[in-house]
Amino acid sequence: MAKKKNEWFDWLKALLFALGLAFIVRMFLFSPIVVDGPSMLPTLHDQDQMIVNKITYKIRKPDRFDIVVFHASAQKDFIKRIIGLPGEHVEFIDEVLYINGESVEESFLTEQKENMKSYQTITNDFALEELPGEYEVVPEGHVLVLGDNRGNSTDSRMLGVIPIDQIVGKASLIYWPLDRMQFVGE
Repeated sequence: MAKKKNEWFDWLKALLFALGLAFIVRMFLFSPIVVDGPSMLPTLHDQDQMIVNKITYKIRKPDRFDIVVFHASAQKDFIKRIIGLPGEHVEFIDEVLYINGESVEESFLTEQKENMKSYQTITNDFALEELPGEYEVVPEGHVLVLGDNRGNSTDSRMLGVIPIDQIVGKASLIYWPLDRMQFVGE
C-alpha cells in the first residue's frame, strides 16, 4: 500500500512540475496568439495561429520590419510590422517608404505592388508629423507600426507611435493551419 501511495505522489509531483514549467514558459518565454482580421494580409491570414517570442526584446532592441504583438488597449492586442524606429523620420510618397529622406524597400509588399492596378494604392502618402502626436521623429522608446494590408489596418496612422514597453513580443512562427506552418519575418 505504501508503494502505491509513493507512486501516486511521484505522479503528482511530476504533473505539478510540468504545469509549473508550462506556466513559466507561457508567461515569460513564448505565447500563442491568433491573428484576428485581414490587416496583415498577405503575410498573415485571419485565424493564423502563431507563437510569440517574449524574450527577444529583453535581449535586443526591435528591428525594422519585425512583426510584433503589442497591447493596443487593456482588452486588445494587435499584430503589426515595425516600420519606424526611435529617432527616425518616416514618410510615404508615391508608394515609397522614406526613412530620414532615404528610400527603403519593403520586399514583403513586392507581390502586392506587382498585382495592383495603376489606379490603386497600397499606402496612401503621409508623413510622421501628420500622425497622432505630430512628432518630427519617432520618440525614444517608441516605434511606428503598420499592417501589411495598408488599406485595412488600424495602426500608427490612427494610434500614433507605440511604446516599446507595450510590445508583448516578436511573432516568430505560424503553427496552424499546418499548410501555412512557417517562420515569419522579413
